[in-house]
Amino acid sequence: MATPAQPITPQPAPRFSMTSTQPIAVQPAQHAPVAQPHSELETRLLIRKVCLRLHAVARQLRLRTDSRPTIEIGDDRDLVDLLRALLRLEFDEVGTDEWTPPYSGGTPKTTLLLNRERIAIVAKKTRPGLTDKDIAEQVTADTGFYLAHKKCTTLFCFVYD
Repeated sequence: MATPAQPITPQPAPRFSMTSTQPIAVQPAQHAPVAQPHSELETRLLIRKVCLRLHAVARQLRLRTDSRPTIEIGDDRDLVDLLRALLRLEFDEVGTDEWTPPYSGGTPKTTLLLNRERIAIVAKKTRPGLTDKDIAEQVTADTGFYLAHKKCTTLFCFVYD
């Protein structure tokens, strides 16, 4: 024989006091562990992955709630800023090197450096009037500079169109 269902009575929510006399253990802030060095191939693949996803990140940043201000990639400096931030997700040390190449008309250019990996990353943003030949000449000048100064063993060039 079935027993009649018991009515469900709501239980009161537990009460919390903000004036507790119990000490609260506070742990010091923990820094993220230092990443283990990657192989040369893994490092190149990580850089490539970041570069391939940069446009998706840039598009997402333009879709901000309530039309909040965002970063627009209008020139090389904007590109380098965003690329540097994204590289920090994968690499502990992302430095910069400023130099004035002959093609820049006296304007310093920033190159990103992965010092531990000895990789320089040159980022270039296309613009009207900048031809493929111009970009190739710029990359040749960048390569010559970094070979002569032995700041890196690899030059990674990223062209954003």
